[in-house]
Amino acid sequence: MSKPDFFPTQTEPMLVRLVQSIAYWVGRFKYQLKLRVSEADLGKIRDLGDARVIFMPNHPTFDDGLVLFLLSAQLGEIFHYLVAYENFTAQLAGFLQKMGCYSIRRGLGDRRSIAHTLDLLKQERSRMVIFPEGGCSFQNDAIMPFRTGAIQLPMQAMLAIAKQEGQFPPCYLVPISIKYRYLKAPELIIQQSLKTLEQKLEITPSDPEPYGRLRGVAQVVMQQLEAEYNLTPAADDDWNDRIERIRNRALSLCETELGLNFPEDFPLRERVYKMQALLIEKADGEMALDLDTYESLYQTTVRLLNFDAIYDGYVGDHPSPERFIDTLTRLEREVFRVEIPAPKGLHEGWLRVGTPINLQDYVAQYKGDRQDTLQQLTDAMQYEVQNNLLDMIYHP
Repeated sequence: MSKPDFFPTQTEPMLVRLVQSIAYWVGRFKYQLKLRVSEADLGKIRDLGDARVIFMPNHPTFDDGLVLFLLSAQLGEIFHYLVAYENFTAQLAGFLQKMGCYSIRRGLGDRRSIAHTLDLLKQERSRMVIFPEGGCSFQNDAIMPFRTGAIQLPMQAMLAIAKQEGQFPPCYLVPISIKYRYLKAPELIIQQSLKTLEQKLEITPSDPEPYGRLRGVAQVVMQQLEAEYNLTPAADDDWNDRIERIRNRALSLCETELGLNFPEDFPLRERVYKMQALLIEKADGEMALDLDTYESLYQTTVRLLNFDAIYDGYVGDHPSPERFIDTLTRLEREVFRVEIPAPKGLHEGWLRVGTPINLQDYVAQYKGDRQDTLQQLTDAMQYEVQNNLLDMIYHP
């Protein structure tokens, strides 16, 4: 039986409540994850009452969905979650749907997902989670550009309600900042990860300090990628030049193999999502790729997403344990060919709620200039999330 093109919500409230009742223990012992959120921040959400709410969090890791589910348990609410199509495997699809999740095929105009989003937003007291970055940044302290679609859909849904009922209802965009902190001996986690990578890469570290060892591992990985893509760095290339050249070569190879051609200003992440969508289609279609080519291309797309936002200086600028672990996790994905490494130790998802924005206040402006209003609201959400992340760095 072929995989469906779309997975709608099939929420079972009683089951959601049951899972919420044990969510703390599942997070703590299975995922080694705890939620940290203040009563003041919970109060900002409770104060919105019965209004429709769209939570707009940053997306640093694959744990973020669990953090938002733990938040729903704290609030005693049932959320709906927009989740990447690839997560709806044969083993997980039914459970995810019963928990309020539904699929989105990134890189495509997924009309069924968009229509389902609009239907869910029109429900009374709707609680929706949309990650406006579109995918994981794999960075604990920085975010990627937000997409305007995360705001356009709620605005469309509320306008449809206003057309039917004669009044635009309150609907709040709530910026959510998520930052992770390791609670037990992060230095030992870093040492163990470095040791494992060094052993795999057959490196004898020349620098005893963790940052020097990290750069040593990164240097070998970069050299391996350059060899794989037949690249020779110029004498005056710095690391960021070399990283960019590797990205461009990997992207070019995928585009050529798949017969795609994007405008130069088309964002890398959007290109990769379109390539992955095409790979899914080719996996079952008449023009199916041979297995080796498919695996090679898919691994390259994963690599591109893994290293999309990385740059030399991310750890050096602020050498926190979390930035070390961010970068080590990326290197482990590449070296060990594993998409989601196992939890490294007990950590907390620290969640901060920003100032909600009521779409009611922007209706007239939106009707006058849709694109400018959407961009203004998107920029405001992105600024609030990033600003709170920075504040969390310096005021732990």
